[in-house]
This record gives sequence, C-alpha cells and structure tokens, in this order.
Amino acid sequence: MNPPKTIVALKNVTVNEPFFQGHFPDKRIMPGVLIVEAMAQTGGILLYHSVPEPEKKFVLFSKIDNMKFRRPVVPGDQLRLEVELLKSKGNFFHVHAKALVEGEVAVEGEMLAFLQNKEDMNGRT
Repeated sequence: MNPPKTIVALKNVTVNEPFFQGHFPDKRIMPGVLIVEAMAQTGGILLYHSVPEPEKKFVLFSKIDNMKFRRPVVPGDQLRLEVELLKSKGNFFHVHAKALVEGEVAVEGEMLAFLQNKEDMNGRT
C-alpha cells in the first residue's frame, strides 16, 4: 500500500467458496459482482489509510463506471486486486481498479466513492 495513491491485495479463489455451489454447477465461475466488491473493499482500505480519523467514517459507493469483464475467474485462480486513486475532491474519490489473474486482466473499471461521517448517519439505516 502506498497511501493515498495505490494499493494491491490478493484473493485466493478456492473451490469451497459458498457462491460456487450455484454459480454455476457445471462450470464454476466467480460472480462478477463479487469481484467488483473485492476491488471496492480494496479501495476502501486505501481510502481509510489516506484520511485522518478513519474510524469516524464510512466509505460509500457513488458510482461504478466502465466496468469490463474480460475473462472468467475460476477456482484455483489468485486475484491480484490493484486500485489507484485518480482524483479526489473533498470527500469524493475517483479510482481505477483492476483484478488480474496471472498478469491477465479479468475485470477493470472505475469507481467513485465518498466518505461519510458516521455521526452524520445516526438514525439512518
């Protein structure tokens, strides 16, 4: 991690992940939404380490843009999740994220997030 610019995380994809039971029984493929979630969580860690008093903040999605799915992710793959901060303005952050398998891009795109103060969330669910 190089806050606030970049972060890299690894996710080992194993056959006993619960989502593989139904996606798909004959050809196990990691759902794209879970790959995007892994990239978002990686970006959230970067943002938390880039701001003062992160324990007082929530990272919330604002937008997912130009997400492209280039290859399936299957059991036995290791995802290399790379997130780079492109721009920030106030509490808004624009990142580019990639999920790679053996150096090949599986998923990539841009995400926007914003930091919300937890105290401002009181009473909201």
